[in-house]
Amino acid sequence: MELDARIFIPGHSGLAGSAICRRLEAGGYRNLIVRSHSQLDLSRWQEVEAFFAREKPEYVFLCAAKVGGIHANDTYPVDFLLENLKIQNNVIEAAFRNSVKGLLFLGSSCIYPKEAPQPLREDYLLTGPLEPTNQAYAIAKIAGIELCRAFNRQHGTRFLCAMPTNLYGPNDRYDLENSHLIPALIRKFHLGKLALQKDFAAIGQEESCYGPIPRDVLEGLKKDEGPEVRLWGTGAPLRELLHSDDMADACVFLMERAEGLFEREREGLAASPVFNVGAGRDTTIRELAHTVARVVGFEGRVSWDPARPDGILRKLLDVSRLRELGWESRISLEDGLRATYRDYVSKLSRGCR
Repeated sequence: MELDARIFIPGHSGLAGSAICRRLEAGGYRNLIVRSHSQLDLSRWQEVEAFFAREKPEYVFLCAAKVGGIHANDTYPVDFLLENLKIQNNVIEAAFRNSVKGLLFLGSSCIYPKEAPQPLREDYLLTGPLEPTNQAYAIAKIAGIELCRAFNRQHGTRFLCAMPTNLYGPNDRYDLENSHLIPALIRKFHLGKLALQKDFAAIGQEESCYGPIPRDVLEGLKKDEGPEVRLWGTGAPLRELLHSDDMADACVFLMERAEGLFEREREGLAASPVFNVGAGRDTTIRELAHTVARVVGFEGRVSWDPARPDGILRKLLDVSRLRELGWESRISLEDGLRATYRDYVSKLSRGCR
């Protein structure tokens, strides 16, 4: 990519999009195009078509998506399937119609079958049933991959697909009804620390900043024998975690090499434009919870609710395809968690601005 290229980042304010913006700016790219939802509704074709015709982006990092944790995915499958299909179909088709030089579609590791062998390789896609709790979201992402693959084969486009593992980092969502694993753990342990300190004013400030505290979490904080942090499931499943800045670095790494990759591997990449993006190692949710508690400074009791879903038991990505190109993650889990918690507390101190 040329440093003055017009680069559009749909979803720029989210966890993934904001990380890609930071990485591009740090790399000297000076012509980034961003729009808020109020400025551009990506689910409306006419708005997207007019935007591309007017702004003429040369590269697109498609980060915009409706995302959420197990509870949200399991409760609102129509929303996750329909909204994501609209967004990605509109952006990918508009990118083709306006002759963008390159597009990177950001997916998710949930695209792989529930019972696929570990670690998960790119060619395991569409080889078995999906995890039921997030099947709608996964199907939407698979459709996005297939659309990129189809454009590459039929029209010779250079559309890549990055499938990151579980992400965490700055600008995450801490709404406990919809948040992912790491932000949920950070928020619960921070609330537990405040409860141990009997700082109820700070708990009220935290709630006004990051949203309502669910009843089961509040019950744990107010137990007569002392505050308790309650966590879902057994803690036994394994999860691979990747800091969003590492993910962004991998995405820019791929886009900067897209032209050369397609020239060397036209048939291979046209047929399989998917690259796993991960750390290449995982940890149990129970071990992860202990690490987050230590980072936050919570020294109280932790309980687990096995009646709540665990989700898929393991989801480790095979990242050898990306490693062969020369990229590996650099941010350690504990360093990344400490930086993320600092971001969480910093937003609290600023009134969540």
